[in-house]
Amino acid sequence: MKRCLYLSLIFTLVMLLTGLLASPTYAGSLYETVPGNSHIVLFNNAAPRDFQTRVEALGGTVDFTHPIGIAIVRGLSEEAASELGRLRGVQSVQESGYFAFDPGMLAGDPIAVDTLPASPADPTLAARYAWQWNMRAIDADDAWAAGRLGSPAVTVAILDTGIDYTYPDLNGLVDLSRSISFIPEDDALVDTYFPGREYFTDLYFHGTHVAATVASNSLIAAGVTTQTTLMAVKVCGVDGSCPGEAIVQGILHAVDTGADVINMSLGGYFYKNEYPGEVAFINKLFTYANRKGVVIVVSAGNDGIDMDHNYSMFNTYCDATNVICVSATGPAYADDIYAGPWYEIDAPASYTNYGRSAISVAAPGGNDGGYVWAACSTTSLVIPACQTGYYIVGAAGTSMAAPHVSGLAALVVEDVGRKPAQVRNAITKGADDLGQPGTDPFYGKGRINVYNTVK
Repeated sequence: MKRCLYLSLIFTLVMLLTGLLASPTYAGSLYETVPGNSHIVLFNNAAPRDFQTRVEALGGTVDFTHPIGIAIVRGLSEEAASELGRLRGVQSVQESGYFAFDPGMLAGDPIAVDTLPASPADPTLAARYAWQWNMRAIDADDAWAAGRLGSPAVTVAILDTGIDYTYPDLNGLVDLSRSISFIPEDDALVDTYFPGREYFTDLYFHGTHVAATVASNSLIAAGVTTQTTLMAVKVCGVDGSCPGEAIVQGILHAVDTGADVINMSLGGYFYKNEYPGEVAFINKLFTYANRKGVVIVVSAGNDGIDMDHNYSMFNTYCDATNVICVSATGPAYADDIYAGPWYEIDAPASYTNYGRSAISVAAPGGNDGGYVWAACSTTSLVIPACQTGYYIVGAAGTSMAAPHVSGLAALVVEDVGRKPAQVRNAITKGADDLGQPGTDPFYGKGRINVYNTVK
């Protein structure tokens, strides 16, 4: 978790009103620690009964504990943290910090909401469905035609920058009672600029875009499903930072409040020799989620890294146990002087991380030939234009690929129940085997096919 975790995103916002096309920004950023800010404590079992007393004696406070043996403490000096780590029953004490990501450049398309149908049962009637090559590439349209639109009984938790739950494509799909923000630093901004909104509203845009790819009312742009319940779990703020302790609490909240699927469009890496306790800590979290019947979908990252041969690195979170790691595909454009312009819809994206040992499946993430379009938060402070109307945003990255798989996972949960291994198996078996036969370094078991998987 230490070196580089970012919202795995490359995106280009096309300013359609001005005709400008921004160059794609390859997003990646370091995991930065904040000395004395907070520490994550991992126990061999549950926290000792006198743990809070011990921490207070060392000059700190306990912010959070969980029965699986994880705690978050604040206010300890480096010496005090080392002393805490020597207590009986404590496995490791790790300095927390934050993950950051590059917001890139902006894009959008204004839609007049009064021109939209009231509630289309057919997602292909969405106003901008014609732009959604990604849904057709995975045969989502065939699944819709077969009646596979999702179920409100299945919940996908979006660990991200929050969700604009008032956006037309998302209105009514977000469970407000279970949604939450772990970014208190953003609360004052919500009160100032959007009084009355829930604190988990999206001040960035990324979480709203991801959520609307999983499930959408399909008024403006279609999602993989139309009926799936969404849970906003805000773990990243408007400044582009994702505190480590927020991600920990976000995962545990989603699991403990009944999420069936968790989408983590987050990724990065750290050097295992520098942070030897991190692998056990991450795997403990994900093993707990798996034991509780929760499917975790993660994005592979956008650094173009061969994850098979970076032996000293732990790729967060693709190297964790019990996850579906998703690489990105997209329309690759080439202007052939002999054959003319052509597109390859399922080409590996130029930025995606890859590796047979890590990638489970691939999904549309966007490429130089086209981007993934979905909702832009009306409470975005990063894209102020989105406050003025209902915009969709063109984006590209493994962040965009992962929610396609999360939407498909929600459909599979309807069929097999809360059985993560069976869900993962169904998704890989239903994928279109592209690239090298069997397991391909870029496609894993293949690019997902919604219809093949659920038919």
